[in-house]
Amino acid sequence: MTEASEAGDAPRAAPDVFAPARLGPLRLPNRIIKAATFEGMAPDSLVTDELIDYHRRPAAGGVAMTTVAYCGVVPEGRTHRGQLWMRPEALPGLRRLTAAVHETGAAVAVQLGHAGPVADARSNGAPALSPMGGFNPVGLRRNRAATAQDLHRVVEAHAHAAALAATAGFDAVELHLGHNYLASAFLSPRLNRRTDEYGGPLRHRARLALEIAASVRRALGDRIAITAKLNMTDGVRGGLTPEDSLQVAGWLQEAGSVDALTLTAGSSLLNPMYLFRGDVSVKEFAAPFPQPQRLGLRLLGRTFLRDYPYEPLYLLDKALRFRRELTLPLVLLGGVTDRDGMARAMTEGFEFVAMARALLREPDLVRRLRRDPSARSRCIHCNRCVPTIYSGTHCPLID
Repeated sequence: MTEASEAGDAPRAAPDVFAPARLGPLRLPNRIIKAATFEGMAPDSLVTDELIDYHRRPAAGGVAMTTVAYCGVVPEGRTHRGQLWMRPEALPGLRRLTAAVHETGAAVAVQLGHAGPVADARSNGAPALSPMGGFNPVGLRRNRAATAQDLHRVVEAHAHAAALAATAGFDAVELHLGHNYLASAFLSPRLNRRTDEYGGPLRHRARLALEIAASVRRALGDRIAITAKLNMTDGVRGGLTPEDSLQVAGWLQEAGSVDALTLTAGSSLLNPMYLFRGDVSVKEFAAPFPQPQRLGLRLLGRTFLRDYPYEPLYLLDKALRFRRELTLPLVLLGGVTDRDGMARAMTEGFEFVAMARALLREPDLVRRLRRDPSARSRCIHCNRCVPTIYSGTHCPLID
């Protein structure tokens, strides 16, 4: 999608992906973002040297901004206990991390959220919140249906976490509104069958997500950039549809609560491979889990880890509808690994692109693509990196 002037001039050329760009109050040196992917490098819920190095490498390798993931806004909001959560005790380490990234010339964001029904209650030692309660296969415990008081607490916790992020030196926060984490679970008609002010019509199901974004905007103003990761679809029957997601995106745009949206898809709870695409080994995915989850995954994994062949720009077709109907800056992810794909995204009107798995194998891939437009990523989309998240996310194929 390109713009034409009122005088009917020729369409304006799409920007070079390596041209500087503005994201809210933030000026970035190019338009390539390292997407948030859980690192598995905070065993005490605090920053480690390994986590700092994990983000310093792609920052030095040419991305405009790297995104620290995933930071819970409260303890039970973590997917499991070995994960960051935002509190004053974490500030010294977070300041070391942001300083290390800034030394490379890149910016750094932090992804904030509440895992909701994706949380491992057994690991966290606290019940996982969800719209409706029910059994949680992640932690083999029952979820607790979130009360209105719980949700008010979660909203305020997002604002507090965002303020801490600014204090720690982050240039942006990304609000996690996708993958059937708590806010996304409330958006889903399949997971949210409540009859109160947080359930039923879409506006009610979207209330939590909209309140989170509004509270963070109030806390931050324009001090740092605010983005949100939003599902275009859950990829499951009865889940969030593209039509409803587009309406939620429109409400976020109208409110002015975010500076950009990262468009994603899939459910960490019900259909994770809808996002990842590519090969999947049930045996390798099951290996990091303790029993009886490991046996359950080995026996039933194919019903959960479905097969979606990889192709370049695999979320583009869905994202184009959002690009046509929104004016808000959008980040395209999903199979963006080469200059051709990046150029296509720019031509279609996306302001930024995001990548993740390819940077695990080659943290300097962006610098290499800048130097040689014909360069190709060495990532083979085998997804063997995904099971490593519990032992320190990495590419097992690195020589």
